[in-house]
Amino acid sequence: MKSEQQYIDLYTQASQLIKSKSVKVMNDLRDEAFMNFKKLGFPSKKEERYKYTNIHSLFEPNYGLNLNRLEIPIDPYKTFKCGIPNLSTSLYFIVNDQLYTKKLPNTYLGEGVIIDSLAKAAIHYPELITKYYGKLAKTSEDGITALNTMLAQDGLFIYVPKNVKLKNTVQIVNILRSDVDLMVNRRVLIILEEGAEGQFLFCDDTADDRKFLTTQVIEAFVGNNAHIDLNCLEETHTKNVRISNAFIQQESYSKASHNVITLHNGITRNMLNLTFKGQHSECFINGCIIADKEQHVDNNTLIDHAAPHCQSHELYKYVLNDKAVGAFAGLVLVRKEAQKTTSIETNRNLVSTNTARMYSQPMLEIYADDVQCNHGSTVGQLNDAALFYMQQRGIDQQEARTLLQTAFIYEVIDKIELDSLRERLHLLVEKRFRGELNKCNRCKICK
Repeated sequence: MKSEQQYIDLYTQASQLIKSKSVKVMNDLRDEAFMNFKKLGFPSKKEERYKYTNIHSLFEPNYGLNLNRLEIPIDPYKTFKCGIPNLSTSLYFIVNDQLYTKKLPNTYLGEGVIIDSLAKAAIHYPELITKYYGKLAKTSEDGITALNTMLAQDGLFIYVPKNVKLKNTVQIVNILRSDVDLMVNRRVLIILEEGAEGQFLFCDDTADDRKFLTTQVIEAFVGNNAHIDLNCLEETHTKNVRISNAFIQQESYSKASHNVITLHNGITRNMLNLTFKGQHSECFINGCIIADKEQHVDNNTLIDHAAPHCQSHELYKYVLNDKAVGAFAGLVLVRKEAQKTTSIETNRNLVSTNTARMYSQPMLEIYADDVQCNHGSTVGQLNDAALFYMQQRGIDQQEARTLLQTAFIYEVIDKIELDSLRERLHLLVEKRFRGELNKCNRCKICK
C-alpha cells in the first residue's frame, strides 16, 4: 500500500486546494473517486487486464504536482515544432494538462463547434459537461481511472454539433514541460452528436529532460450516424511514463477509427474500452508499436458488442529490438443480444533480438450464436531466408533488416484514414528504424 498511501495522504491534505483550483462538474465526482481509489488501490499484476505491467512501481516515486495551477512559462507556437508538420490542421497545444489559450488557431471548424479548456467549458456549458463527464470512465471499476478523476483539474473539451463535419483535422500537441519531475493528470472529453464527423490527431511530446508520469482519461461519445477518426501518436523520451485509458461509446450506424502509434517512449500503458451501444455500427482499431532499448509498451483493449449487426476490425503490430518488452491483450466480448456480429482481431509481432520479449493474448468471449468472429496471434523473428536473399543482391545486413521491419509495420500505417498523416508516418517509421528520430531539432530533448 506504500504507492497508494502517498496519494491517499495527498488528497486528504490537499482536496480543498484541488477543488478550489478546478470546477464544480469535476469536483462533484472527486470525493467518490477518492473513496473508490482507497477501496481499489492500484491494479496489481494478478488482475487480468494489468498482468503485463507493474503499475505499483510506476507510482512509487515522489513526483511533483501543479495543484496551484501555476502558469508554465512557454509559448509552444514559437518554441515547439511537432514531428508531423504540413498537415493543414487546426493546431492546439496542451501544456501538461491545460489548453494553451493565449494564442489559438484562427480557423472556422463548423457552426457550433466548441474546442476549449474542460474547466472553462464546464463554466460556460455546465449542463452539457455534466451530461457526459465521467459517464463512461467509471471510477468504481478501475483504480487508475479513480486516481485520475480525483486529481485531474483540467483538460480538453471538444464538441461537434448535430450533422456538422469538421472543416479541418484538429491536431492536439500534448507537451510535458517542467523544471522538476512532474505528475500530470489530464482529461479529454469528446462529443460528436448525431451525424457529426471529426478527425483528430493527438501528439504526445516532451519539452524537458525530466521524469514525467502522465495519467490520461479520454471519453468519446459517438452519436447516431456519426464518425470519429482518433489518432494518438507518442514521441516522448525514455524517462516518460504514460498511462492512458480511453473510453469510446458508439450509437447506431456510427463509425469509429482509433489508431495508436508509439514511435518512442519510456513506459507506456494504453487501455481502450469501446462499446457498441447501437446497432449497425463499425470500428477499426489499429496499433503500431516500435520499441528498443528497455522500452515497455502494453496495449489492452476491450471491444464490447452490446448491440446486434456491428462489425469490429482490430490489428496491432509490434517490432521489438534490444531489451524492449511488448504486450497486447485484446478481448472481444459478444453479448447474447449482439446477433449478426462480425469481428476480426489480429496481433502480429516481430521480435528482432533474443533479449526482447512479447506477450500476446487475443481473446473472444461469445454468448450469441449467429456471429462471424475470429482472432489470431503470431510472434516471430526476421526471416533468415529473406535476409540472405537481400544480401545476395548487394544489400547489407543492417539495411536489409531495416527494410523488412519497415515493410512489416506499413500494414498498420496504410490503414490510417488521414492521407497526410499516413504519408508522414511512412517517413517517420523509416527514420525510427534507422535511429534518426532523436537527431531532429524540434525541441530541447533532441539537441
